[in-house]
Amino acid sequence: MERGLFMHFMHFLLNPIAFSLGAIKVHWYGIILGTGALVGLLLAVREGKRFKIVPDFFMDLLLIGVPSAIIGARIYYVAFKWEDYRDNLSEIFMIWHGGIAIYGALIGAIIAAIIYVRSKGYMFWRIADICAPGLIVGQMIGRWGNFMNQEAHGGPVTEEFLRGTLHLPNFIVDAMLINGQYYHPTFLYESLWNLLGLLFLFWLRRRPGLRAGELFISYFIWYSVGRFFVEGLRTDSLCFAGPDWLAGLMQALWSPMSLVFEPGAMPEGENVRISQLLAVLIVIVGLLAIWIRRAKGYANVRYADPIVSSKANVGEGATGTALATGAAVGGTGAIAGDSAGTDEADKDADAAAGAEASGNADDSADK
Repeated sequence: MERGLFMHFMHFLLNPIAFSLGAIKVHWYGIILGTGALVGLLLAVREGKRFKIVPDFFMDLLLIGVPSAIIGARIYYVAFKWEDYRDNLSEIFMIWHGGIAIYGALIGAIIAAIIYVRSKGYMFWRIADICAPGLIVGQMIGRWGNFMNQEAHGGPVTEEFLRGTLHLPNFIVDAMLINGQYYHPTFLYESLWNLLGLLFLFWLRRRPGLRAGELFISYFIWYSVGRFFVEGLRTDSLCFAGPDWLAGLMQALWSPMSLVFEPGAMPEGENVRISQLLAVLIVIVGLLAIWIRRAKGYANVRYADPIVSSKANVGEGATGTALATGAAVGGTGAIAGDSAGTDEADKDADAAAGAEASGNADDSADK
């Protein structure tokens, strides 16, 4: 009887529709994404208070970032699956039919954040650093939306593998039984990786030698490493037919996973996963960015230094509202390495921050 009650509860829980309000259907996926966005916002607001930045600033940033992230996610997906849309252009706008990508969401939010942050007179890297933990916690929680939809899973596995090898709890194992076949719970793997990443970012941002921008870059590096390995298990990856040497390189980098896991299948004739390739490039560019910015003197401002806007009365008249529980958390920024041009554009805010900072600021302000 207990087993029957549990299965009935799981059937209710795994129904993509949480409840209906007349003709309006509220999906669990949206509720979970909104929860992730709200938690991310709260983390940013809490850290922002440490630097005397008003909460409305981050609420408005989120309100701008949400639609930008959705648009970016859709454009990214459609661009790589253009053959599915070129003869039916109206389908591009039917986002509820599926088809978004996390890297596209980040690109869209990055562009919006750069414009908004600079319009408020802040140095972009400083705000991006504050938002980094909020981003990864949003992704950590948001992946459970895939669990509710029983989507974005990996390749087929046996029940014994999930129970005996991975020792997963019953509710996850049972939910991974889809149409009579068990699958890798890749949502869980990525969510746990992001949890570790959140703890790492919490630790890193209190290191005295951390420079402005490096926490945000570290977020991208951490996420990309995990995404590279998890992506290799999935069967719904965006792929393309690349040269044999590139496919061989991706397989070699992923090979440690083959000790326990089998790679997910790719479409016939395609041999390179786009997310894996992008993850490798982000890690390389991120590490180079940290090294070059320090070597060239572009990273003189430390994370713990005061944050000062070059414009007065920033945050007054902000329009942040309860809509800040949207499906993505704003405040992202470019992972690519800083250039002299970018730092020149941030010159006013950088100089203002440096003027109030002590040369070797420590973390005594942390409470």
